[in-house]
Formats: sequence, C-alpha cells, structure tokens
Amino acid sequence: MLFSSLVFLWYFLPAVFLLYFITKNLHIRNGVLLAASLFFYAWGEPKYVILMLVSIGLNYFFGLWIGRMQSKHRMRLAVTTCVFLNLLLLGYFKYFNFAVEIANSLLSRFAGGAHTLSFREIALPVGISFYTFQALSYVVDVYRGTIQAQKNIFHLALYISFFPQLIAGPIVKYHDVCEQIGNRQCTAEGMAYGIKRFSYGLAKKMLFANTFAATVDWMMEKPLAQLGTVNAWMLAVLYTLQIYFDFSGYSDMAIGLGRMFGFDFMENFNYPYISTSIREFWRRWHISLSTWFREYLYIPLGGNRKGQVRTYINLLIVFFATGLWHGAGATFIIWGLYHGLFLVVERMGLGKLLEKNCFRGLNHIYTALVVVVGWVFFRADTLADAKVILHQMFTWENGIYPASLFVNRKVIFLAVLGVLLSGIVQSICPKLREHLYEKEVTKTVDIVIMAVLLFLCTMYLVSSTYNPFIYFRF
Repeated sequence: MLFSSLVFLWYFLPAVFLLYFITKNLHIRNGVLLAASLFFYAWGEPKYVILMLVSIGLNYFFGLWIGRMQSKHRMRLAVTTCVFLNLLLLGYFKYFNFAVEIANSLLSRFAGGAHTLSFREIALPVGISFYTFQALSYVVDVYRGTIQAQKNIFHLALYISFFPQLIAGPIVKYHDVCEQIGNRQCTAEGMAYGIKRFSYGLAKKMLFANTFAATVDWMMEKPLAQLGTVNAWMLAVLYTLQIYFDFSGYSDMAIGLGRMFGFDFMENFNYPYISTSIREFWRRWHISLSTWFREYLYIPLGGNRKGQVRTYINLLIVFFATGLWHGAGATFIIWGLYHGLFLVVERMGLGKLLEKNCFRGLNHIYTALVVVVGWVFFRADTLADAKVILHQMFTWENGIYPASLFVNRKVIFLAVLGVLLSGIVQSICPKLREHLYEKEVTKTVDIVIMAVLLFLCTMYLVSSTYNPFIYFRF
C-alpha cells in the first residue's frame, strides 16, 4: 500500500485513526498500530508478511538469548550467528538473482555457454532492506550493552513493522524509540505538525517527483545515443530533482505519520543539494542510512583510527556496501564506489582545499556536478546505458530530439521551483522560516496551503497512473 494512494489516504489512515483514538490504553493502541502495520504490509505483499514475522521472531529470541549471557565469547558467537541469519535472508531474496546472473556470465565467457544455471527469479519483498537493518541494529546494540533486550515481543514487533517507516525508512534505531513505544503522548500540536509534514511530503511526491519521473522515464525509453548533449543534461538534472523530492517526500510523510501517533523520528534529509563537498552531502542525504553504516560497519572496521590507508579502504568498503544495499546490480555498486572514491580524494587533500576556497560557489558547483553525474549510474538500467548518457553529456552531440519534445512549461516551472525549494532559499535566507513562523498569519496560510495541497494531490491520484516511490525497490 502506498502513502500516495486513495486507499491509504481516505480509507486506511482514517480507519487506523478511529481505532487508535477511541481507546486511551497505550497497550491497546500499540496493538492497533501493530495490526495496522501487518495489514498495511500484507496489502501488497501478503505472503511476505510471514518473512517479516520470521525476522521479528528471530531477532526477538536472539536478543533475549544475548541479553542473558555472561560469557563475552558466547555473546559474540550468538550475535555473529544472528547477523549471519539476517543477512542470509536479505541476501537470498535480494541478491540471489544477481549472483546467478554473474555466475552465468562467467560460465558464458569461460565455458563457452555450454553450462549455465537455470533458475526461477525470486521476487524482492518490499522494504526488506530497511526492516532488516533495523532488526540488526537492535541485536547489535543488545550485544554492545547499549540497550536492554526487549522482553515484550509485541513492542519489538511494532518497532520492526511500524507502517510509517516500514517500507522506505527512515532507518530508526531501537534505542531512539524504545521509550516512545512504552510511553508517549499524542498532543494537538504534534498532530498538527504531523499533518502538515505529511501534506508537504505528499505534495513533493505527487506534484514534483511524479512530474519529473514522467519526463525522465520518457527520455530513458528513447535511443540514448540519439538524445544529444542538452537532453542528456536535462535528463540527469531532472532525475536529480526527482529522486530528492521522491525520497525526501516519503521521509516527510513517514516523520509526519509518526508524529501523529506520538513518535518522534530522526530527520532523514537536510537540504543535501546545498552541500559544498561530498563529505557534507552524505551528512545531509539519507542521514539514517549514513548513520547506520558509520555505527555498524565503518567504526567496527576501524574507522579512521588505524592510519590513512586503512581509512581509505574502510571508506571504499562502506560505500561498496552502500551501493550494494541500494540494489543488486553493477550500476548501484559503481555509484557507491564512485562516491567512496570522491570521499577518499577529499580526505587526501581536496577537502582542505575546499575549506580554504574563498569562492564558495565553486564548491557548490563541484559538489553538484559530482552528485548529478553519480545519479546517472543510479538511474541507468545498465553500465552500458550509463556510459552512453555520460558520453552524450561530456561530448557535444546535437541529437535528433528537440528539448521541447520532453519538457513543457509545467516541467520547467516545477524544475525551477524545485531547485529553489531543494536548498537555495534556505542557503541564502537560513532564518527565513523561523522569521515567518513567528507571525500568526503564517499559521493560517499553512492551513490553507495544506488544504490546497491535499485537494490537488487527491485530484492527481484520481487521474494518474501507479507510480511507486523509488526507494520501494530497495
């Protein structure tokens, strides 16, 4: 079930609200949210609810087991086993097809194609990467002694399956929400903020991301070698805007929904496109994933404590894993290593040059260029397609399609507005939002804007086709 669907907006969510708020007992409310979350997941993935329940049971029992152990050696063995089993489930459903494709490619090259593996493709359960990482963080934190093992399986089940962040994050660590599960307040102020945040996120997805997606998908269907330089750059820039408004829109909706039910989730985006370095970009983009990899992979590998060369290797390992986490494909791996390489270069000295540079605009241009080029790998279906698009971008080609074929005034207007809203206004006037919200009239305007956005999004949903969030496939 999508947040950006009529079923969710006007049937599922009102029903959950009704059941949730007619009772004052927190245990019953948690039960309502757990049942709603399982129903939410089962709506699109009925058979994979069992897989999620297996994940919940696995991590619950390992958490209890590790929490009762006294021997460090046994604890280490138990947590290693649990991590392995979690990654085995994730690997089977997400990477089995990719592994077989690689094996068949190698067999074709070195065995003449005489022997290839036949297999039935395995469907990817929605959200498995997100809820697996949440479960892993819980078990590892129990092992580290950061948190106590949760004895109430329903509390842990709600943490792993809670529908606002189940499908595409943010990746919430258990110690950030464990107290909220057992003790939280739903206030009118929190409800108002949640509705506002959800409405703005929905508008990001429906009005901006979907518009850009239609153009990008149309361009990708054309012969890429005939796009021309202008269209290739337009494709890359529009996808850059699409993925930001798509994913940050989902995060806004998730944070808003959580707040409506009394949960306070971490921010997942902080205007990443105003960054002046790739290092800063990753402090602002998909913050929950960056934090997860830093705490559970980069630091355990040694972080930056074991010399420069080891630090560079650790960064490349982390960003190889980041790329692989996003998708089972060479394009995602290259995208991850591409970002890792720039982080290494910045640590080798480029970062200090950027800090000393008086012309901050050049830093913005450098970062924007690196990010936009990187998204080409992320969007391309194959490395060959990415190579063709990049060739079009960096060698002048006229192409056979006029730019006017792909974009109209609506796309241009939303693209310009999208660039402004993705950070430029915030960068130029950082205090503008606080200043505006000091005025009483702003709150009234907010209500009007939310009502208009909900109306426009509903009209869009009635007339539009299915367009899922990009991160649903991860």
